[in-house]
Amino acid sequence: MDIQTFLNQDEQKDILRFLTAGSVDDGKSTLIGRLLYDSKLLYEDQLSSLHTDSKRKGSVSGEIDYALLLDGLKAEREQGITIDVAYRYFSTSNRKFIIADTPGHEQYTRNMVTGASTASLAIILIDARTGVITQTKRHSFIVSLLGIRHVIVAVNKMDLVEWDETVFNDIIRDYKDFITRLDIPDVQFIPLSALKGDNVVDKSTHMPWYSGRPILETLETIHITSDRNFIDLRFPVQIVNRPHLDFRGFSGQVASGIIRTGDEVMVLPSRKHSKVKELVTADGNLEYAFPPQSVTVTLEDEIDISRGDMLVHPHNIPRVERQFEAMLVWMSEEPLGSRTNFLIKQTSQLTRVRIDEIRYKMDVNTLHKMRDADGSISQASFNLNEIGRVVLTAKRPLYFDPYSKNRSTGSFIIIDPMSNNTVAVGMIIDRLNQEDLPSRLIANAQSGTITRSLITPEERVITLGQKAMTYWFTGLHGSGKQELAYALERRLFDDGKICVVLDGTKVRAGLSRELDYSKADRAEHLRRVAEMAKLLNEHGIIVIASFISPSNDLREQMKQIIGAEKFRLIHVDTPLETCIKQDRTGLYQKNADGLAHNIPGVDFNYDIPENPDLRLNPNGRKISEMVDLVLAI
Repeated sequence: MDIQTFLNQDEQKDILRFLTAGSVDDGKSTLIGRLLYDSKLLYEDQLSSLHTDSKRKGSVSGEIDYALLLDGLKAEREQGITIDVAYRYFSTSNRKFIIADTPGHEQYTRNMVTGASTASLAIILIDARTGVITQTKRHSFIVSLLGIRHVIVAVNKMDLVEWDETVFNDIIRDYKDFITRLDIPDVQFIPLSALKGDNVVDKSTHMPWYSGRPILETLETIHITSDRNFIDLRFPVQIVNRPHLDFRGFSGQVASGIIRTGDEVMVLPSRKHSKVKELVTADGNLEYAFPPQSVTVTLEDEIDISRGDMLVHPHNIPRVERQFEAMLVWMSEEPLGSRTNFLIKQTSQLTRVRIDEIRYKMDVNTLHKMRDADGSISQASFNLNEIGRVVLTAKRPLYFDPYSKNRSTGSFIIIDPMSNNTVAVGMIIDRLNQEDLPSRLIANAQSGTITRSLITPEERVITLGQKAMTYWFTGLHGSGKQELAYALERRLFDDGKICVVLDGTKVRAGLSRELDYSKADRAEHLRRVAEMAKLLNEHGIIVIASFISPSNDLREQMKQIIGAEKFRLIHVDTPLETCIKQDRTGLYQKNADGLAHNIPGVDFNYDIPENPDLRLNPNGRKISEMVDLVLAI
């Protein structure tokens, strides 16, 4: 075989990324060191350094300390433990490998998550003398959480239990009982002695009762190609490639699915259609591309596409939403605290995001929800290495799939906009009930210097001859609240007052034009209105707001934004039957015909205000009489 043929064959080998995890002193680094040593995959200078370091360190019985090949940090060598994630690369005649040796300590959970984020397989080591312990469960949970589908449970140090088959079988039973609660479809068990080399590269002669394959052969033959999603085309655009006037392509990595020349594709978020003209690479054009290939796509039509957009097949699109649930791993030494606003990086998109709620935090050692001293579910701030379920709302819609279906589009990182540090990683959850998700309205405290007006509130009251106030009308669609709001405006104007009416139709035509009627977007719509009302009040102007505002929780948060002393809530309590009769827009009829959804009071919950400043039933009342009642509160 000539050198070029050898290089071509080597280039065609697939790559297996795997990690090792286990408790302290379970032998992770020793296993990988032994794997490299027995596979004859070390250079002479590495072997020489290994022998020298083993003698200097004074290893057990004068034997080679294989762990020194992996524990690269000085602190690790001094303590004999793994702290950082050590990566090693090696290749056999069948496959290439990237190994991530991850730390076993609980305080280094974030390091393990980092090592596991791109792995397809995990080797979880168990000390044959101690069996399945808390750390074993913690590592298995993290492996399951990160969507690793293949696990090798390596029962190490069998030489210290006299190669006893019963010990091995007991560990298998205990581990299987535990992982029934986890999503790990492929688990294999291998008894071994990393120190002695049994069942690492060659089969052990000490355990004739084991008929399976050793570690290396298992790694070489395990099938991982089917783990990739080749069905759902997701091509996030990373760069618009414009080397000259005659070429315009869109470069990126195929996250999932297969893209072919001639395919009809749709661009998100514009939803414009075109066909793939070419798939361009440095080595020439391709007929098709699949993950994880990087290509430049050219289209037959001129479409405005920029970084962060995504190409998909028109009949198979991801979720396009601003709000979602996710499992979050907190990776910052600074706790979450009262901060809720961050940046989110998902595929090639970068936008602002806020954390609306911590649903619960997970005790990764017991797989139970963490509870406070009073027994309630802990929803307090995240600390380093804590894992929990959260609700997030992005500033603009993201294009994503559940992490369990697509690791590329279902994962993200959270970035602190001040320090630009990654503070968390997340996996989007499949189980999503949009209407059950909370929405956060209250803005965070202002940071930095706030510009103060040179005009005091007292001066505004004297000059304008009025006290700033927000009259907030709530009620069902068709309740008559809008008519009442404009009648109030007429009365105040006739009395020489300066006032402004904000109603849903006008605000949605401009300020909230891009928002829909989902729970999250309703909340953002009302937050904008509340902030505008607050600003107008600060300038001495009376605000009259007419909005359905269906939630008690949101109305209370708006009251806090505007200020309780300036906020007056008026409930226009018109029965639904009357609202339907008074509806001039045909909205209720469209709902009955299945053409409109999320109508408060019909298929979207409307909370009756608990303690409004005024409750009005317009039935039989003159509108002037109701205006008098409003002005009297």
